[in-house]
Amino acid sequence: MLLKIYTTQNHSLAGIALMLAAMAILPFLDVVAKFLGEQGMPVMQVVWARMTFGCLLTLPFAVLQGGANSLVPAMPVVHGFRAAFLIGATGFFFWALHYLPIADTLAIFFVQPLVVTMLSPVVLGEKVGIQRWTAVVIGFIGTLIIIRPGFQELNPGVPMALASGTSLAIYMLMTRKIAGSAGAMVTTFHTNLAGAVLTSLAVIFVWEPPSTGQWVLFVLLAFIAGFGHYLIVRAYDYSEASLLAPLAYTEMIAAVAAGWWFFGDFPDLWTFIGVGILIACAIYISIRERVHNIPPPREFEQP
Repeated sequence: MLLKIYTTQNHSLAGIALMLAAMAILPFLDVVAKFLGEQGMPVMQVVWARMTFGCLLTLPFAVLQGGANSLVPAMPVVHGFRAAFLIGATGFFFWALHYLPIADTLAIFFVQPLVVTMLSPVVLGEKVGIQRWTAVVIGFIGTLIIIRPGFQELNPGVPMALASGTSLAIYMLMTRKIAGSAGAMVTTFHTNLAGAVLTSLAVIFVWEPPSTGQWVLFVLLAFIAGFGHYLIVRAYDYSEASLLAPLAYTEMIAAVAAGWWFFGDFPDLWTFIGVGILIACAIYISIRERVHNIPPPREFEQP
């Protein structure tokens, strides 16, 4: 019995460590995207690189998890729609980085779990109680504190960051809809495959010949996203999703550090206050979902 408890604790600690490592790595994806944007690379081309190289990098893991037969999507239309929303989330996020620091963009993007809660009764038929509705309202107050409409000029990146969070919320709802139909890496491969096809059709209209250094950054972009996602999938192998889900917000710490180190950006006090309110509300929603046996999806995507 003691050995079982000890093993369970070790597994939980391993899951927590893997999740924290993933959250420390993923903001560097935004650093690479921001560097490419500052070099004049079209947003759609950056998104294309994220999807295409992400597809190639997740291919071997998908084969290991589900076998060669699992590479053909069982629900191509569903994965196509999911990919479209992921493309939107990624494109809006990278576009917002043209105007906002990484931490500020991520802070506004954290509206995503609130939108998931708002739309879940319509999309999934879930019942949302007064506690979660209250958390949603307070969370949006936190978002308003970050944006501060009327107290400062509206930055063009703000609506883009909001659009990114909303797009990923819809993507997450669709992920819940198909939860359990395939392994996490297989599902991720299917989404990246559909995204690569869609962005390849769109990127031809804005294509700019990349330099050698930009090709390297393209691969690095997908590698960071793929490696971060792999760490998250491994974390879920060791720990419960309800334990790991709140740890996703530790990404904000790495985002602040990366933005300050690479671009000299640092959020103001009001942004930190707003983020604190948002994260508290999102964690509360996560706890309430655990009470109602609504597990977070094992699949995770970072714009």
